[in-house]
Amino acid sequence: MTQADFLRTPFPPPRELPDGPPTGPARFFNRELSWLSFNWRVLDEARNARVPLLERLRFVSISAANLDEFYTVRVAGLRELVREGHNSISDDGLTAAEQLGLINADARRLMAAQQGVWTRLRREMEQQGIVILSRSRLTRAEEDFLHRHFENKVLPVLSPLAIDPAHPFPFIPNTGFSLALELAPEGKGRRMQALLPIPAQLQRFVPLPGGQRFLRLEDLLLMHLSSLFPGYRDIGHCAFRVLRDSDLEVEEEAEDLVREFETALKRRRRGSVIRLKITAGAPDNLRRLIMEELGVIPDEVIEVEGLLGMADLRELVLDSRRDLLWPVFTPRVPERVQDHDGDMFAAIRQKDMLLHHPYETFDMVVRFLAQAARDPDVLAIKQTLYRTSRDSPIVEALCEAAESGKSVTALVELKARFDEAANIRQSRRLERAGAHVVYGFVNYKTHAKISTVVRREGDNLVTYTHYGTGNYHPITARIYTDLSLFTCDPALGRDATKVFNYLSGYVQPEGLENLAISPIDLKDRLLSLIAREAEYARQGRPAAIWAKMNSLIEKDVIEALYAASAAGVKISLVIRGICGIRPGIKGLSDNIRVKSIIGRYLEHSRIVCFGNGHGLPSGKARVFFSSADWMGRNMTRRVETLVECHNETVKAQIVSQIMAANLADEAQSWLLHPDGRFVRYLPDGRDDLFDCHRFFMENPSLSGRGTAGARDVPALTHSPD
Repeated sequence: MTQADFLRTPFPPPRELPDGPPTGPARFFNRELSWLSFNWRVLDEARNARVPLLERLRFVSISAANLDEFYTVRVAGLRELVREGHNSISDDGLTAAEQLGLINADARRLMAAQQGVWTRLRREMEQQGIVILSRSRLTRAEEDFLHRHFENKVLPVLSPLAIDPAHPFPFIPNTGFSLALELAPEGKGRRMQALLPIPAQLQRFVPLPGGQRFLRLEDLLLMHLSSLFPGYRDIGHCAFRVLRDSDLEVEEEAEDLVREFETALKRRRRGSVIRLKITAGAPDNLRRLIMEELGVIPDEVIEVEGLLGMADLRELVLDSRRDLLWPVFTPRVPERVQDHDGDMFAAIRQKDMLLHHPYETFDMVVRFLAQAARDPDVLAIKQTLYRTSRDSPIVEALCEAAESGKSVTALVELKARFDEAANIRQSRRLERAGAHVVYGFVNYKTHAKISTVVRREGDNLVTYTHYGTGNYHPITARIYTDLSLFTCDPALGRDATKVFNYLSGYVQPEGLENLAISPIDLKDRLLSLIAREAEYARQGRPAAIWAKMNSLIEKDVIEALYAASAAGVKISLVIRGICGIRPGIKGLSDNIRVKSIIGRYLEHSRIVCFGNGHGLPSGKARVFFSSADWMGRNMTRRVETLVECHNETVKAQIVSQIMAANLADEAQSWLLHPDGRFVRYLPDGRDDLFDCHRFFMENPSLSGRGTAGARDVPALTHSPD
């Protein structure tokens, strides 16, 4: 066992600080710096020799894309606070300006590290025959191929632009990538400055014949400047990339929410520049021109020694090189569904069924709705949609149901960041099919994941309900770990109906039986449950909390956990990303420990288990899953669900299988230290470290076993490396 095994190892002794337990703001970690720490962990997977080569490249790309989004949203918001003179202080005691200074310093270190990792991976890729060529390394045959490729597939979409009084500097959109050029005439004449915006629709890495040798697009363009600017030669050039403020502002009193969002999306495209990345050694006059035209100050400019736009490295994760990728994993179809010949309603009628995605296929969610759409006994379907895919089979099923005359209500959340335009398109499509489309609240995002199907069975109407922790998105469901509960329990059906009535008619839900929702009572319920566990500890009874989520930053919840720790509650937390709680400090958080799991799949499910006076694991525990992270926005500015599980098999699956495996994980776990550092323990010579993702891939979930039962589900073991 290693320290990362929270299931079997005791809590470590708390650290005693020289000045005693921290007070005031020192009790919390900064949200933004904690997020950067998470992105450092993502990048570190690109250094992990246990990860296949091209998957390591994918982690570099993800880290770069994450950082871009962080700047366009979070940093943009902080910068706006500074510009408007707001003096608000974060929970950890920093002003917006102080946070910006710390963020920019750490982000610059992170970007330099990304370049270093890319350089090492590029060498390893060359050893495997995947080569990024410079122009000087091209063969004559490759040059001929590239010339044809440029003429036929690149030149038609380019717009070379001279920069002079008659040709003003063009608008460069968010994440826009361009070449700036200093050109001299071949004969007499004046020098010219020019810009070559590079359309996002073009591949960044141009594949050469054979598919494993590539040339960067910017190098291809520089090779063919004579075709773009006849009569001129290149005497200086640079590349640059722009990030803009991408947060949306929506008028609260908008009469037509869809039209207001369409307008806001246009404003986002033209948001102010947050960051300018430019190739190191750019000619001074080009650099000055770009900065002046984009309105950026030196602190917002980053000179890059290496590759600009590292998110584009995803193009080099080649499906043709399966030997350099994770082994293919095919999600399971639950045996219970197979026992009923694919009939979802029959499988659910037998008893509640909890699926663990992506290990159990998300196709079961699609099948649930597709079967409902075609079933003549189904009368009505209600569905929340926060994010989904472009050609969504979920939306397709809802449209089919509406067109066949069923009553279909779809709650489409327009405020799902960066999916607003896609959701507007989906809402238009649903309306054309005859579905009733609602948009929830102007002030709150609807983040809850609920679907209900009302079916006539004999003389009764039965409500089948799906509650989830993830989006109804079949693409992300392949890599996000999430929970899906299917039930025809009448109480859970009544609760779902009340939530939909709240979303469509602002009817405050009363008498919820198994559900708490934000912004109404979810936070109060959590605080009450934590306090109750603390009371068990004070009574001398076993007291424990296990929780898993993406982010923990809500101040009141953290204070409640500190109080529970002081009472003696043993608190084990699996927090993938942002974490504001300081664990393992004597007098503050003696009984709190935190880990983060970063690996093949993106941990996304939100779970909390309370020992309920019996400790954990226990069959008498109270077990919940949720759409909500423990953040202020989820508690007060979103519609979220906290669902209590009562089915004994489902509870056992969550406590003794899902949470136990996450707590036991060693191979992918990072431990949070009291000073804010996340440390991974990978002992040399150990190839038997427990990997929760591998365990879930190799072992079926308890509640989907069907006639096979749970007898052959092993303890927490998996095959060796």
